[in-house]
Amino acid sequence: MSRAEVEAGAGAVRVEDTAVRKPSPLWTFGLFRSELLTTFRRWRTIALLAVLAAVPILIGIAIKIETRDGSTAGGGGGEGPAFISQITNNGLFLVFTALAATLPFFLPMAIGVIAGDAIAGEANAGTLRYLLVAPAGRTRLLLTKYATTMTFCLVATLVVALSALTVGALLFPLGELTTISGTRISFTEGLGRALLIALVVAASLIGVAALGLFVSTLTNSGIAAMATTVGLLITIQILDQIPQLHALQPYFFSHYWLSFADLMRDPVYWDDMVRNLGLQGLYAAVFGSAAWARFAAKDITA
Repeated sequence: MSRAEVEAGAGAVRVEDTAVRKPSPLWTFGLFRSELLTTFRRWRTIALLAVLAAVPILIGIAIKIETRDGSTAGGGGGEGPAFISQITNNGLFLVFTALAATLPFFLPMAIGVIAGDAIAGEANAGTLRYLLVAPAGRTRLLLTKYATTMTFCLVATLVVALSALTVGALLFPLGELTTISGTRISFTEGLGRALLIALVVAASLIGVAALGLFVSTLTNSGIAAMATTVGLLITIQILDQIPQLHALQPYFFSHYWLSFADLMRDPVYWDDMVRNLGLQGLYAAVFGSAAWARFAAKDITA
């Protein structure tokens, strides 16, 4: 009977041809940790996070230059993302503006790149077969890839929020906030709402992550998977702006993305946010199941 030695988790695991040892929870955590380290050490990931961090900096500097003569940001015409006219009064509004500016394209694009490369990138690099030799199984590996992508969603959103908070504090005053409803809340409560908004934005991307992972199982080319995911994202965004498709638009994963602005109402308006999170869960379930079905039956040749 042949035997093979494979490196996985904390040490070497002996695998026999007739039986595969069931991986322990510690081994699973080791796989997840390895995936996180691999993902966040890549120059591509670092570059994506750097671009996301630069967006609030550029917005803050542009508004500071525009309002240096005392004029209102956006010219007072309601231009730009929500909250933009409030930034000069309170730098915390830069957090809300930066998230509103990055959510329609920059954040989903970054998630699409990471998710699209999750499986296809491993196949293209010839490492996917070696990952499957370890006693993880395809389901466990797929879940680990998805958990890594969702971790990137959270980290990317927090990078935007922290960058915006830092720039807002440096360029503009901080203090009590005026909500969309016209009421006043303390800076501490506003900071708490900013954190909650960041978490809602991260949760709004779980549908894109599942879609990207599914596309990644369809090809052995990481570039093709990333391009297809980003292309689908752009297409959905365009379709969501066509009035004639209003009956279908509530089912597009991007339709309720900006509902997080309702967290700045007093009292908070939850309806659209609940619809958004429910829709993201539906997309995650559908495309996650499709990714599992495809990956479980896929002939791994690389």
